[in-house]
Amino acid sequence: QVQLVESGGGLVQPGGSLRLSCVASGVIFNTITMGWHRQPPGNQREPVATITPGGTTNYANSMQERFTISRDNAKNTVYLQMNSLKPEDTAVYYCGAKWGSGSLGVMAYWGKGTLVTVSS
Repeated sequence: QVQLVESGGGLVQPGGSLRLSCVASGVIFNTITMGWHRQPPGNQREPVATITPGGTTNYANSMQERFTISRDNAKNTVYLQMNSLKPEDTAVYYCGAKWGSGSLGVMAYWGKGTLVTVSS
């Protein structure tokens, strides 16, 4: 079965940066689309970005201005580089995986999430 394990969350000051990582197992990694979603406190989960096996990326709204998704197929890992963080970026960030396109819809598999808190 597909397992996804996120890491890299934590407390960061406004304007700071974090890089989240997600390691996948139980799947041939270079065949699956990976993505990140987030769930701010009291709000619904929302898409952040996806990346196809070939590296094509897709971002929600204006996420691309400060966030960058990437993947290392040799390490079965997807990353989310987050820069110029704002308090409104505070959320639980979930790694997801699915087969097919890089659309920003619901993923087939989810990790347990990693909490990012942006606060001074």
